[in-house]
Amino acid sequence: MQEQHAFPFLREILLFLILAGILIPTLQRLRINQVLGFLAVGTLLGPFGVALSAGQFPWLGWITFPSGEGVSMLAEIGVLFLMFMIGLELSAARLWALRRWVFGAGSLQVLASAALIGAAVVLVLDAPFATAVILGLVLALSSTAVVMQLMSEQHSTGTRLGQAVFAVLMLQDLAVVPILILIGALARGSGDGAVMLAVVTVAKAGGAIALIYLVGGRVIHPLFKAFARHRQPDVFMALILLSTFGIAALSAAAGLSMALGALIAGLLLAETEFKHEVELMIEPFKGLLMGLFFMTVGMQMDTRQVVEAPLWLAGAVLGLVAIKALVIAVIFRIGRLPWPKAIEGGLLLGQGGEFAFIVIGFAVSAKLLDPGLAARAMLAVGLSMFVTPLLARLGRAIGERAQRSEQAQAASADEEALGSARGRIIIAGFGRVGQQLARLLAAQRIDYIAFENDAKLVSKLHAQGVPVYFGNAARCELLRRVHAEEAPAIVLTMDHPASALQAVQGIRRDFPHVPLFVRSRDEKHARILKQAGATVVVPETLEASLQLSAFVLEAMGLDERVVDGIVDRERDLFVAQLLGKADR
Repeated sequence: MQEQHAFPFLREILLFLILAGILIPTLQRLRINQVLGFLAVGTLLGPFGVALSAGQFPWLGWITFPSGEGVSMLAEIGVLFLMFMIGLELSAARLWALRRWVFGAGSLQVLASAALIGAAVVLVLDAPFATAVILGLVLALSSTAVVMQLMSEQHSTGTRLGQAVFAVLMLQDLAVVPILILIGALARGSGDGAVMLAVVTVAKAGGAIALIYLVGGRVIHPLFKAFARHRQPDVFMALILLSTFGIAALSAAAGLSMALGALIAGLLLAETEFKHEVELMIEPFKGLLMGLFFMTVGMQMDTRQVVEAPLWLAGAVLGLVAIKALVIAVIFRIGRLPWPKAIEGGLLLGQGGEFAFIVIGFAVSAKLLDPGLAARAMLAVGLSMFVTPLLARLGRAIGERAQRSEQAQAASADEEALGSARGRIIIAGFGRVGQQLARLLAAQRIDYIAFENDAKLVSKLHAQGVPVYFGNAARCELLRRVHAEEAPAIVLTMDHPASALQAVQGIRRDFPHVPLFVRSRDEKHARILKQAGATVVVPETLEASLQLSAFVLEAMGLDERVVDGIVDRERDLFVAQLLGKADR
């Protein structure tokens, strides 16, 4: 007992870590959605699963979670990181680029789905108005985690449908904020005064959010800028945790949810040049904590309801999917997507979302929802998430008709448009050489993205609108973030020999078909880089000597065209020698 008091819930923590160590590689090997895998395990080993037999078979208590209390605290941390990562994706630039889909299609989808679902709740269950409003809004949201992973597995995030689906999910994530505020307002009042109280509460919450955002923006960016120059991962990680939990605490102090504060922290960092590095730093923790969150969600699903009300649950799941799929398909068709693709998008977004468990739990604690109805609603949401892969396959089969049409149209597009659609040139290292290359690319209106380790330089150029971000492009995880496999070329301008060699080896291993142009210090370094897999290597000493020789020859009276021919022959001779030695 003393050890239990000294370290509460140690058994639950150890059991979760063991399960995570087994589940994560197993699910990846079997290509099963990790969210659904953790949901299933949580349901199986939770209080309403195998743990129900723990009284009869005591040994089950060691491999189950008889009470969700043991992991609920850590699951709250998982929620914070989930909201933080969503905030990183919701940058203002990205919202503006997809503004028609986000604020047009996304808002219409949430409002239309909420109205239809709320009406169904009133007609079928004869529920109060507040219950219909809460369930309508909550069930109108889809699962960002499930849908984004399915689209990533299908490599469809960059398609027109993928962009539309992502835009709707962005608006749904933003909609969580007013929904939480609205529930808080409804919990504080009733009757005619509830509407006015809701308006006042929303206004106060909006002011608090704006204040936190403005103050946080003036603190977080200078803080990261000051400490990033030390290039210490532990300091960088400490700043990320401080930002997430600090702003979450400020949000709680303002009477708002901590999850909302974590979302604001992500939004603030999404506007800085440190965004990609932050994503890489928290990626391992995010996966683990997200798994913990969804396992806890699975523990809340009372599977006994399946036996008690099977027809009710089947009707609820089918009704939810049918209403949302129909609404989304019509909206996507209005957005000029072909009907097959619109239907595919509707089926992909037809499930309930993970925020339903957070919001419904909040509503139950505020005594706005009947616990029995809430339990059935959460189970219906969970079941709808389980059937999403099947719905996605069905939608994919329907959408293949439109895909063949799109491929035919793409084949007839002109070469310039086709080339520009293949991604951006990636510049690793943004010193004098990288900046000169960027100026030439910009003058020709060729898109690029650059990475640099000098935080001071990055902050200065990023503020001027230059697409340069803090990070080490030798890390292939960072290159995957910017879809390096679709880049027309990767250019390494770094002058450190060991770093350049390491980057070439890593890039060639993970992106074997992307053209790789590398700057080298001298001829010896150039041969090493060529052997490592660089497509083209340009030694600084060679170019400097050739340019100097050209000026001297012109000063001696030789014609400029003759000098150019001499320089070109010398350059070709060096390249031939380099290739010959590399082959040997």
